[in-house]
Amino acid sequence: MSRTVTVVRPGALTTVQDLGRPGFAHLGVGRSGACDEPALRLANRLVGNPEPAAGLETTLDGVALRFLADAYAAVTGAPAPVRVDGRPAPWAAGFGVRAGSVVEIGPASAGVRSYLAISGAIAVPETLGSRASDVLSGLGPAPLRAGDELALGAPGEPPPPVGFAPFPAPEDELVVRCLLGPREDWLLTAGRAALGRTAWVVQSASNRIALRLGGPALALRRGELPSEGLVLGAVQVPPSGEPLVFLADHPVTGGYPVIGVVPEPDVWRLGQARPGARIRFLPRHGGHARRSGQAP
Repeated sequence: MSRTVTVVRPGALTTVQDLGRPGFAHLGVGRSGACDEPALRLANRLVGNPEPAAGLETTLDGVALRFLADAYAAVTGAPAPVRVDGRPAPWAAGFGVRAGSVVEIGPASAGVRSYLAISGAIAVPETLGSRASDVLSGLGPAPLRAGDELALGAPGEPPPPVGFAPFPAPEDELVVRCLLGPREDWLLTAGRAALGRTAWVVQSASNRIALRLGGPALALRRGELPSEGLVLGAVQVPPSGEPLVFLADHPVTGGYPVIGVVPEPDVWRLGQARPGARIRFLPRHGGHARRSGQAP
């Protein structure tokens, strides 16, 4: 029997994601990967996959798939109703699926992105060592469309005997660290004060590339800046003065000042911030914005 799934309803944006392709920024290739990495890692653990295995990332309104082989599945990330052939199935817990059944993830009740892991993992071809879909560069598999068939790998370890895996729900107001630099000196005194005291509002134009934030324009000194490297979590201020925070599919260079970097654990939380959510920065000096040894 073919170990595949067929896309019945692709949703607004459903992509194949793993932990991305770090280490290629010098070639102009971004990292990509899951916007909420801990959620994907948990989903994979719940079905017996290695944590870096490829799964599906949905956006706001879920996805529906027909399974052509028996499998085990789990849904994490943004809480959403999960059904198998119309019957309720658990969220943040593993469940069995029979060949011919349809698994549907409904609209997220909080947050933005839900993650579906399937035993054996999604086995689309790799690009530069990763199966992740990068919406900015176009690398990796295209976003799902109705009728697409996705191959599954052979199941590995049996799922763990876990009834339910506690996982925090996405927040409507997030407080995140912002490690200042390298261009914090471009902020005037008023801009420095506004960065930390403002409740920034996530705008609807946000996507996997960046969170766009609405609020008072940050006061910057005038000048031109050559294009510089960008990392995950970089807080950049364009001419509008309203900051944006770069997420998984960020470009590797940019020409506007980066006044700080949000550390990875907080970036994963920002990956679940939906339009209208409020973001508060805690500006800090010093420290490391990324895990030790992590390539951009």
